[in-house]
Amino acid sequence: MEIVLTILTGILFAAGLYLMFQKGMVKLIIGIMMLSYATNLFIFLISRLNRGVPAIINKTENVLSPPFADPIPQALILTAIVIGFGIQAFAIVLIRRVYKVTGTSDMDKLNSSEKID
Repeated sequence: MEIVLTILTGILFAAGLYLMFQKGMVKLIIGIMMLSYATNLFIFLISRLNRGVPAIINKTENVLSPPFADPIPQALILTAIVIGFGIQAFAIVLIRRVYKVTGTSDMDKLNSSEKID
C-alpha cells in the first residue's frame, strides 16, 4: 500500500510541475491543485500508515500505548484541503475575470498590464 501511494505521489508531483510550466492559466491552476494533492499525500505517507490502531486514549487507560495512529498529520491535511478549495475557487474566478477582460488565457500574451483598456 505504501509503495503504491509513494508512486502516486511522485506521479502527481511530476504531472503538477509539468502543467505549471505550460502557457495556459487553466493548466497552471490544475498543476497547482495536483501539487497540493501530492503534498497532502506526502504528509500522510511520512506520518506512517497505521491501520486499525486507536488515535485516542480509551476510557480504561491513562496513557496511549505505542501502536497508535497520530491524528496531527490527518488534522493538518484536512485543514490544507479546506484552504486549498478556497484558493482554487478564488483562482477560478480570477481566471474567468482575466479571460473576460483580455480575451485570452495564454500567459505569454498577458505580459503587460498596460494593454488592458
